[in-house]
Amino acid sequence: MTVAIFAISLFGAMAVGLPIAFALLICGAVLMVTQGQIDTTILSQKLLEGADSFPLLAIPFFMLAGELMNAGGISKRIVNFALAWVGHFRGGLGIVAIFACVVMAAISGSAAADTAAIGALLIPMMRRAGYNIPRASGLIAAGGVIAPVIPPSIGLIVFGVIANVSIGKLFMAGIVPGLMMGLALLVTWLWVARKDQVAVLPKQNMAARTRAGVDGVWALLMPLGIIGGMKFGIFTPTEAGVAACVYAFVVGAFIYRELALRQVYGLLVSAAKSTAVIVFLIAAALVSAWLITTSEVPQQVAALLAPFTGNPTLLMFVIMLLVVIVGSALDFAPTLMILTPVLMPVVKEAGIDPVYFGVLFIMNNAIGLITPPVGIVLNVMCGVSKISMSELMKGLWPFLWAELAVLFLLVLFPSLVLVPLKWLT
Repeated sequence: MTVAIFAISLFGAMAVGLPIAFALLICGAVLMVTQGQIDTTILSQKLLEGADSFPLLAIPFFMLAGELMNAGGISKRIVNFALAWVGHFRGGLGIVAIFACVVMAAISGSAAADTAAIGALLIPMMRRAGYNIPRASGLIAAGGVIAPVIPPSIGLIVFGVIANVSIGKLFMAGIVPGLMMGLALLVTWLWVARKDQVAVLPKQNMAARTRAGVDGVWALLMPLGIIGGMKFGIFTPTEAGVAACVYAFVVGAFIYRELALRQVYGLLVSAAKSTAVIVFLIAAALVSAWLITTSEVPQQVAALLAPFTGNPTLLMFVIMLLVVIVGSALDFAPTLMILTPVLMPVVKEAGIDPVYFGVLFIMNNAIGLITPPVGIVLNVMCGVSKISMSELMKGLWPFLWAELAVLFLLVLFPSLVLVPLKWLT
């Protein structure tokens, strides 16, 4: 009964057009009423406690780092470096797109921002070269959703805070799955584009490649510095966000000289607005999470999933299928906020490693960003490439299935996540 009240109140509030954060607060208030109490003081206290978290400080810094990176010319040089080395191959611009998506994922952690930046740079070039634009757009959209999986990932930070799981371990555990997604996209692209008749770029000589490498070295060092610094304990994930901001500012303003000081205020405002939305969502979700726990919703969900808890692999398949279904109707943030506190007790009871579950859960939610009708990355890509949603979906399907195949593989073989995690930590 409590599960039904929880679902009806939450989705009812969303159906009338309330923002997700307010819908979560209303859901919490309804759960309090079912417990025979309503105290707005408790709600406000829990809301403040939800926002009062040191790991959440990483979010504004990584958001700002992404803004500085795009304004400072770092994104452009990552693409130019790949163009110089592989742009002359048949389908080379698709390879460039995948490389850029993986590298930028290790810098910004924002799927929508990475998709917009790479699409704006490459789609005009692909159109002039005669590429199938729906397919090329589908590739870039699928590559963009690698960002929430590879560190530094805003999604992993949010999950770590809500589920009380080490963010550092989540970051390290996301590296191999993210690279596997990139490899799956590369294989799929080479297969589907093998017969396309497209113009290829002229092959660059070694001098031009060297110039592109020297020009892009500062951009390419950024993800290595962030991930390496966390791997060797030089800084925490939160401190890594600060380091990323400083690095992006210095490189953009003083080395590439594309970031003007007058731009910084606007970038700060943009990052602050994005951060405010995310943190308010997290705080509201933690209020609901506390009330979900006191209302024994996880125990009721565990009872529903009880037939599968004896087999962790089967349970993971059931949960991943549930997330795929929910993710096709809800966006990344609400799916993450709603399901994390409900599913974590079930996962722990079944003996599934929380870090392993967190990475697959985030990957599944990220794939939801390119499933209709809600996927925000789809809308971003349609705007950038100026094609309809139906055209984009025709080109996207091979890459969507490739990423789902990687998810399927990781459910079958948890060691693909856990063994590299042991080495990296």
